[in-house]
Amino acid sequence: MSNELNQDQAGCSGSCSSCGETCSSRQPSKNDFLAPANQNSHVKKVIGVISGKGGVGKSFATSFLSVLLNRKGYQTAILDADMTGPSIPKAFGLHERAVANEFGILPSQSRTGVKVMSVNLLLDTEETPVIWRGPVVAGMVKQFWSEVAWEEVDYMFVDMPPGTGDVPLTAFQSLPLDGVIIMTSPQELVSMIVSKAVNMARTMNIPILGLVENYSYIECGSCGERISVFGNSHIEEIAEKYDLKVLDKVPINPAIAQAIDDEEVETLYGGWLDNTVQSILEALPIN
Repeated sequence: MSNELNQDQAGCSGSCSSCGETCSSRQPSKNDFLAPANQNSHVKKVIGVISGKGGVGKSFATSFLSVLLNRKGYQTAILDADMTGPSIPKAFGLHERAVANEFGILPSQSRTGVKVMSVNLLLDTEETPVIWRGPVVAGMVKQFWSEVAWEEVDYMFVDMPPGTGDVPLTAFQSLPLDGVIIMTSPQELVSMIVSKAVNMARTMNIPILGLVENYSYIECGSCGERISVFGNSHIEEIAEKYDLKVLDKVPINPAIAQAIDDEEVETLYGGWLDNTVQSILEALPIN
């Protein structure tokens, strides 16, 4: 045993990250699990939009952030990793099935050039349910990265499935995430759920860009009073506890719901996520 140990350590610099050898002392790093990118993909920054529970507006934030950065002249894309609840294509009015060429599957493009890949773009019909077990769903996330020819992308947003289960774990390990945005809502119970999302991101060593609270309030059309429909917000307490930034508080606004329902997120205008956009540009600048 001692001879084997000495042979393993002979010439060892102590830095596994710069070593290509396999030995008993080597520890796996995050890069060991990364899925290879498609040969025709050049994605500069990858940002996950996550939440501890469903129904807090991840898909809205994902789609609208891609639109806002696209308006600033950046090439944006969305990898829809929420396989069992894929809503991104509808927000952009994308219904045609994706096609492929010799380089791989081609992402669909919105009217303004946002690239999208979602399982709904591959199914026979949009109403076909995804009745797959976890490993199959997780494998599809990797395929969306490795087999889709994304070409040039400045900012890619990944719409994550809710929770901390198998598919989010696969996305954290397989995709080269540069940071995540955590979506939440005002209910007190959510503080515990957000804590799980925060702790998962930190366990996986993924930088957290900040928190965005959706359904934060509704504004009276007559007097401008802000009414907390879902109770008092707890996002400031969570942010202080984990030393994170509150990026934006998004109100309940019929215009947002209408734009999504009408499949016209690209026609939506409002400053609800402007601080989030600015934080992305500051934290993850394109060189």
